[in-house]
Amino acid sequence: MLTNDKTLTPKQVLEAHKRQPALEKRFSQLKSVFELPAVFLKNEARIEAFFFVYFLVLLVEALLERELRRAMAREKVDELPLYPEERLTKRPTAEQILRLFALTQRHVLTADGNDARAFEPKLTDLQRQVLALLGVPETVYTRAR
Repeated sequence: MLTNDKTLTPKQVLEAHKRQPALEKRFSQLKSVFELPAVFLKNEARIEAFFFVYFLVLLVEALLERELRRAMAREKVDELPLYPEERLTKRPTAEQILRLFALTQRHVLTADGNDARAFEPKLTDLQRQVLALLGVPETVYTRAR
């Protein structure tokens, strides 16, 4: 194995190499889940800013998964039906979590520039459970801010 970090011992290089598949899986999501387009920017600062935003996306994704999985363990929830056809998963992914809320919408009917009526979304039991596990209040989806 080769490395450009001359401070690592051979054991540390091997340990770092063993984590590579997990890192590559997370970065593969840039092209699949997030559909990262080809970048034709010429300004180096803009390129760095663009990839920093995607780095933040990956970080938020990882934190979302970690928080839900920890909450599941804490609350002794073994599985959640997040796959299509409500199949169960022990290790929910951010993609599954976000898909669960993808069609949740709140509509407001306006008349003469005033809000006449709000149509609140009807959250499913599963959506409520996931929000509770994440510590997110339902009012995020059911009330105007």
